[in-house]
Amino acid sequence: MTRPYCPRAAAVLTRWLLGTALVTWRYLWETTPLHRGGECRGDETDLPPQLPHEAVDSRVQLAQDGCGPLFHRLFRVRIADADVDPSRLIEWVCCDFKRFVPSEVVDIRIGELREHGLDVADELVVEMPGPWNGPVKVVHRDAERLHLVTLRGHMEAGQVQFRARQDDGLLVFEIELWACPGTRLVHLLYSHLRVAKEIQLNMWVRFCLAAAAMSGGRPVDGVHISTRWLPSPGTAPVRPPSSAGRHSPDRAVGQGAPPTGGSGVAGPRGERRGRGSR
Repeated sequence: MTRPYCPRAAAVLTRWLLGTALVTWRYLWETTPLHRGGECRGDETDLPPQLPHEAVDSRVQLAQDGCGPLFHRLFRVRIADADVDPSRLIEWVCCDFKRFVPSEVVDIRIGELREHGLDVADELVVEMPGPWNGPVKVVHRDAERLHLVTLRGHMEAGQVQFRARQDDGLLVFEIELWACPGTRLVHLLYSHLRVAKEIQLNMWVRFCLAAAAMSGGRPVDGVHISTRWLPSPGTAPVRPPSSAGRHSPDRAVGQGAPPTGGSGVAGPRGERRGRGSR
């Protein structure tokens, strides 16, 4: 007996096959400079921030629920001649999140939103290539920041923030992540084979460039990406109170070798890496 045809499964498979090929082609021909400052071991300031107590329930997938090292990544684009201020850009992210992601491989499922868009306790699912979806929940929103946490079933375990601010006459948009691979298979694909890691990089780079385009401005000096890592969070899953200030992973402090499997090479601060850099 044959199984009934599933249009949704066919759509996901088609997007994975055709979309991945298209993204790979665009990635190879991308002209926007991507600056990778090398990867290095971090410290306690690279632990994720404390979540509101009321936001954590049995469905939340925290960093300590994952497998392998904790990765702290920052994607930043500085935008000149923007037509909007930081709060307006974040409002657009909250109201039209789907418009910022590469639609050829990613789809966004969101329930009914209020007029002002995503807000605390709202959930969305990021449908990605492969056998994983990315369910997340909003744990904080203010004028210049949207903060999400992963839910059970996500390929990662951790948190992500989207922020915008003014700096020296420029609009700065940032995506900051604190996450461990969600399963051993993802750990293999992310930390060792680097496939999932490059898919993630492509998605968030495209998100940054979409933010620049939506703002009406232009990126200044491309997109900057920095990555710091820590061993599995264990019993220290959040940043201690003494490190309450937000830490920028631009400060490369090469304190050791990358995780086993070649998940990165520590480089000098400010080193410019091409897309093929490891």
